Amino acid sequence: MSVENENDDLTNPSTSPLVHFGSEVRIERERLGLSRKELGAEAHCGYSLVAKIEAGERVPALEFAEACDRVFPNANGRFVRLWPLALRYAFPPWFRRYVELEAKATVVRMFHPTLLPGLVQTRPYAEAVLRTGRPSNLEDLLTARMERQRILTREDGPARLWLVLNESALRNPVGDSATMRAQLEHLRDLAETPRHRVQLVPQRKANNLVVSPFGLLGFKEGADVVHVDGFPRGYILAEEADVAAAQDAYDLLTAMAAPPDETADMINTVAKDCYS
Repeated sequence: MSVENENDDLTNPSTSPLVHFGSEVRIERERLGLSRKELGAEAHCGYSLVAKIEAGERVPALEFAEACDRVFPNANGRFVRLWPLALRYAFPPWFRRYVELEAKATVVRMFHPTLLPGLVQTRPYAEAVLRTGRPSNLEDLLTARMERQRILTREDGPARLWLVLNESALRNPVGDSATMRAQLEHLRDLAETPRHRVQLVPQRKANNLVVSPFGLLGFKEGADVVHVDGFPRGYILAEEADVAAAQDAYDLLTAMAAPPDETADMINTVAKDCYS
């Protein structure tokens, strides 16, 4: 269960870590006598973004928090420590628990029938997907989605990814051809990274086994959990029988899919056929 709920007053620093983060940035910036433009230059962003972060209207990227710790005397890593709490507000309340678990996972197994999941999306692809819902906080959603991907590249034990997709998900155009070419190139890079596995269910095979996106999170300690994506919200399953059923379904999907060493060639074929 999330600490916050959907009725929180997001303008009150006592109930909103996002506003608290922004308030602390403003206090330290003014104490140091820096302008927003000067802080923005240190953090590689513009005046407007600094102003919105200080007002609690935008979720900061990790690099912004790192810049604050670097610029403000005696910060001692405070802004990087506050940053995960601020980032939570970019996610819907029902999704926050999953993100917490995902950040701790050592193995992530995912299946999606029609799209590439957020954990492997390029920013242009993610923007095209998210924009279809016409959200009022598009930039925050993009920041949050990109930040989730750090689990695949973190220095301290990056998570191992095992991804199964229907080939048709690659042929489903999202954005323009340039967006899709870049996305498929990124997917191919992941497929060729030794610790990851990417498999495609060929389009000639009718995959009627699973029709909804789902994933399994594995941990160094503790049992696996399942996340089922859906509308209007996803949900987490931790019951032993549910996890066992999901593991069995995933095993069947990997058996149905082409071998991992064929993935790169299949991606190249799709890119040539559809987006050249």
